[in-house]
Amino acid sequence: MNSETRRRLLTMSPATIDRVLKEIKASATGPRRRKGSTAIRRSVPVRTFSDWDDPALGFVEADLVSHSGPYPRGAFSQTLVLTDIATGWTECAPLLVREQTVLITALAELRKLLPFPLLGFDTDNDSVFMNESVHEYCLRDNIELTRCRPYRKNDQAFVEQKNGAIVRKIVGYRRFEGLRATRELAKLYSSMRLFVNFFQPSVKLEEKHRDGAKVIKRYHRPATLFQRLFDDPRTPEDTCLWLKAMYLTLEDFLSGLRIAWRGGEVKPTARSKPAAKRERRRPDPLLAVTAELEEWFEAEPWRTSRELLERLQVKCPGVYPDGLIRTVQRRMKIWRSTQANALVFGPFADAARQTESIEVGQ
Repeated sequence: MNSETRRRLLTMSPATIDRVLKEIKASATGPRRRKGSTAIRRSVPVRTFSDWDDPALGFVEADLVSHSGPYPRGAFSQTLVLTDIATGWTECAPLLVREQTVLITALAELRKLLPFPLLGFDTDNDSVFMNESVHEYCLRDNIELTRCRPYRKNDQAFVEQKNGAIVRKIVGYRRFEGLRATRELAKLYSSMRLFVNFFQPSVKLEEKHRDGAKVIKRYHRPATLFQRLFDDPRTPEDTCLWLKAMYLTLEDFLSGLRIAWRGGEVKPTARSKPAAKRERRRPDPLLAVTAELEEWFEAEPWRTSRELLERLQVKCPGVYPDGLIRTVQRRMKIWRSTQANALVFGPFADAARQTESIEVGQ
C-alpha cells in the first residue's frame, strides 16, 4: 500500500466506508439468528413488585453485585445475593467469575444454608440468569423461575435494598479479583450472615395507600430476620427449634466476648509505661564544685545547706548567688539518703549483726 492510498483511507468518512463495504458485508454475513438467552427470557414469566402479596417461605429475589471497582474490565469477583420475600432472610456467596455454571454451584451451596426450601427464584434479565443451564436447573428441582421487567429495578426492591445495606456497606466499592480475594469474601459472608440474620433489625412495609397526591406507608415494628422467621406460623417446628438453638449459641458467644480479653496475651502496646524521668534542662551551675561540696558534707554532715553555700560564696565571691540554695538542698538530700542507706545496709550494719549474733550465742 503506497502513501497515497493510505492517505485516502485515513481521510474517508464512516458513511463512505459503509457504502463501499455494503456488498461485501451482505455476502459475508448469513441470516441473523436469535440468541438463546432471548428465547429463554421470553419463556420466563414476568413478576412485578405489586405481584408479591404474601408469598410462602422460600420465594427469593436474586441479584449479582459486581466488585469491579471504578474500571469494569477483565475478570473480577461477583456476589450472589438471595433475599426471602416473606421474612427478608438474606444469604450471600462470592463468585470467582460471572458465569452460569459457577452461579449454579453457588446457588446449590446457598440452598444448604437456607432454613427453608427454595421454592421461587426471581431474577433480573441478565444473561447469567436467563440461560438454558439455570432454566434446566430450576425445572429439575421444581423451582419457579421468574424475572422482572427490563430496566425496572423497583421490581426487585427487596434484594436491591440488601445490596446496598449489606454488601456495599460492608464490602464497599473496591475491586476484588482472583482466587484469594474470593476466598476472603467467602469467609466474610460466613460470619456476616449470622449477624445480619440474627441480630440486625429492619423494618418491613405493612401497607401502602394513596390519599390524593400523598402516599401513606405503614411499617411493621422493627425486628430481626430471625424473629420474623421464628414468629411466622408457616415455619415448621423443627426449623424453629434449630433457629432457637442457634440463637442461644450465638448469644453465649457474644456474652463471652466481654471477658475473653482476660485470657488473651497482653500486647506490649497495652502495658502501662512508666513516666519518663525529668532530666535537667539547663547546665549544672555547681558542676565545677560538686565534688568539693560533697567532701565538706562528709567531713561535717551536720552542716546545713545554707552554711555550705555561704562557705562556697566566701571562697568564690560573686560567682554563686543565693538563688542556688535550692540546688544545694537537693544535692544534700541525695547525699544524706546515701549515707543513711550505708548505715543500715552497709558494712556498719554487717558488723552490728555479727556482734548481735555473738551476744545471743553467749
